[in-house]
Amino acid sequence: MVLVRGSGAVVRTFRGVTGFIRVVSVRLFRSRAVRAVVVCLCGAGAGFGSAAAIATAPTLATGTVGARTVKGGPVTTPCGTSAATGTAVTLTTTTGTTTGTCTTTSRTTTTSTGTTPTKTRTTPTTTVSRSDVPPPRAPASKALTALQKTLNRDINGQGGKNSALVVDETTDRTLWDYHGAVGRLPASVEKLYTTSTALLEFGPDATFQTRVLGTGKLLANGTWDGTLYLRGGGDPTFGSITFDKAMFGTGATVQALAARLKAAGIKQVKGRIVGDESLFDSRRGGPDSHYRANLETEGSLSALAYDEGFTNQFEEALQSDPPLVAAQALASALSQAHVRVDRGTKITTGITPGNAQLLAGVSSPPLSRLLALTNAPSDNFFAETLLKDLGARFGRGGTTPDGAAVVRSVMAQKFHLHPRLNDGSGLSRYDVTNPEQIVYLLRRMQSNPSFWTSLAIAGVSGTMKSEMLHSRAVRNCRGKTGTLHDVANLVGYCRAANGDQLVFAFMMNGLADSDAGHELEDLAGEALANYKG
Repeated sequence: MVLVRGSGAVVRTFRGVTGFIRVVSVRLFRSRAVRAVVVCLCGAGAGFGSAAAIATAPTLATGTVGARTVKGGPVTTPCGTSAATGTAVTLTTTTGTTTGTCTTTSRTTTTSTGTTPTKTRTTPTTTVSRSDVPPPRAPASKALTALQKTLNRDINGQGGKNSALVVDETTDRTLWDYHGAVGRLPASVEKLYTTSTALLEFGPDATFQTRVLGTGKLLANGTWDGTLYLRGGGDPTFGSITFDKAMFGTGATVQALAARLKAAGIKQVKGRIVGDESLFDSRRGGPDSHYRANLETEGSLSALAYDEGFTNQFEEALQSDPPLVAAQALASALSQAHVRVDRGTKITTGITPGNAQLLAGVSSPPLSRLLALTNAPSDNFFAETLLKDLGARFGRGGTTPDGAAVVRSVMAQKFHLHPRLNDGSGLSRYDVTNPEQIVYLLRRMQSNPSFWTSLAIAGVSGTMKSEMLHSRAVRNCRGKTGTLHDVANLVGYCRAANGDQLVFAFMMNGLADSDAGHELEDLAGEALANYKG
């Protein structure tokens, strides 16, 4: 039984490897972060995104892009502007039978009269370089008018302050723009910025290592005479085999680490065991809780978190000292592996010295899998851990502010997008973005298969598994949701009845009942899937 994943989640569900089973009253409070439909559409031109590409995850065709050296090693940037040099790089992608080039060029819109802007704005006469300006409006038709009326009714059915944008990627035309440039609270839609940045910076095959290092020596009889340091590497899956199997179906376990120490010849430990979480700071939560531990983070943040920082598999309480718990778990796992650890062995926390030698290590699943464990179930703990990973590797340190700075920088440099954010999960009420920014990001990320497969699918997986059932939207819509007590967001893409790819973002704020808002967004998603153009 675990917390429902996503911003503001306070209910619990029974979760197995195959999905979620809701308990009563889940619908009132659950996070809908995964209930959104992610729009995977790349390129601003109509040639990108053939109808055939929606049925299967898009694949990268060819194209090597600006490798740059950062702390920890080289990183390949898939598309956009190199964060290291600011130079433009390109990536050739193939979607269906159409080939195009993804670049960092931006559109220019003029808001003065006498031109034909994509929308009417109330700003002073000026020319602004932006990338998120939606394409021209689609020509009027009976079907389009009917769709617009339906969407307007659904999105405004609960009152509130709402914004929305729907773009037909196949024709490169805007189908509906309802205050699309007005910023709203993203809630768990925020995770798309975090996971996109992690994917672009680390790459899909990146892993995070939890290692044991030692100072001392291995005696001829197999005794390690010295101190063992368990050093965390920011892996959100590190824990017990029981917890990982139940929660994720995968992950790096302390049992595997103990087995590798035994295989290295260690039969007995004579000395201390120290837990080292120094890759990150020791703040257990995000800005929404003033950086204190709280259950809505869905874990206790640490570079050496064990079982996500929960005291048991039911996730009812948080550990007070995650690195110490992890070190204690290693001692226990060694004993279970028949490596002798004396009962009086001192177990504590500290920092690994520079002269310590590597003895053994375990790696997280690849980042592509971690993204699926973040976006589809909308896991706040995973998102906040990845944010600190970004800060530790590409920023000034493993902190939430430093990770958020990396995300803002990457979004600005690669996509010319400027969302306001100070966390990774969307729990913070400081965060602001708008449908134009979200839709542009999703269009650009379509060709990345790791991003595509990380999203929930209507009627199939993640928190969208029980959404839009018995409608054409099942399997034809995928994406991301976001929920706070007064926020219901749904963003993503749907394959319309005419075969076109539709990219959309529905953002509803200021609601009395966010669950009712999500029900209306489901209806809007179904309307997109039924659209015949």
